[in-house]
Amino acid sequence: MASFSFTSKTALPKLFLALCLLQMASATRRLAELVQDQSPPMKYHNGPLLSGKISVNLIWYGRFKPSQRTIVSDFVISLSSDPSLAHAPPSVSQWWKTVDKYYHLSSSKRPTPSLTLSLGRQVLDESYSLGKSLTSKHLVELASRGEQQNAVNVVLTSSDVAVEGFCMSRCGSHDSAIGSVKVNGKSSRFPYIWVGNSETQCPGQCAWPFHQPQYGPQSPPLVAPNGDVGVDGMVINLAGLLAGTATNPFSNGYYQSEAGASLEAASACTGIYGNGAYPGYAGNLLVDEATRASYNAHGVNGRKYLVPALYDPSTSSCSTLV
Repeated sequence: MASFSFTSKTALPKLFLALCLLQMASATRRLAELVQDQSPPMKYHNGPLLSGKISVNLIWYGRFKPSQRTIVSDFVISLSSDPSLAHAPPSVSQWWKTVDKYYHLSSSKRPTPSLTLSLGRQVLDESYSLGKSLTSKHLVELASRGEQQNAVNVVLTSSDVAVEGFCMSRCGSHDSAIGSVKVNGKSSRFPYIWVGNSETQCPGQCAWPFHQPQYGPQSPPLVAPNGDVGVDGMVINLAGLLAGTATNPFSNGYYQSEAGASLEAASACTGIYGNGAYPGYAGNLLVDEATRASYNAHGVNGRKYLVPALYDPSTSSCSTLV
């Protein structure tokens, strides 16, 4: 009896603690689901969406290995439907179909042609022509080096380049700028994106879940699907920014809340990559048997990627591939 009494007195507090932790984890998941279910609708502000045949031009600023550039360019190519991936869903092109739903909704309010993205020109600046500390004006200058009609120019900065606001308030951004090309005698705007490589500056903030998170609930980092924490993190951010650029290229398309502090197709679902996601946990993902890398989408040339959840306007909820 004495042994039983001693064991029970020791085990009961441990059992109580375990039950409390389990309840807290369950509550966290329920809270995440509640927040997701109660997210405000994605409102259309009557502006144009990116449409037609659009080239995605990549402007590489700083030093990137050829293998790093291929990871990103293969991702852009993967956005278009590829029959070779039909037998191996989920795919990047399947993920992009959620963006297509915004076009179906807007077409009922104003004629909106569909969007087809393709890989365009690649521009290399390995000499750091503007230095290693860039302002937002520098980003516009770099973005202007690409085509300014029927294009999105993506500026990608290497891990040794500091950018205004990087790691403090943003991992990347998208905006539009007045171009040098005139349409019908008038100046027109072109959309552009910037994404930085956070590998040496803030991987816990901009390359999560492939690095230990900088803040919040701690969880072991996942293995990056292409073996490059910084560039695999860039792909996540580029994917979300491409979705935001397509559906809100000029700040008057689809977004939640107020302009300037708005949530877009991907940023409305931050931190969600698979079913069951909650703060600190990316969700239930696919795992490569050979490398143990986590991913949720197949790409061209045998690539695997992790892409963020997108807000599905038809269900008013965050949609994941897995």
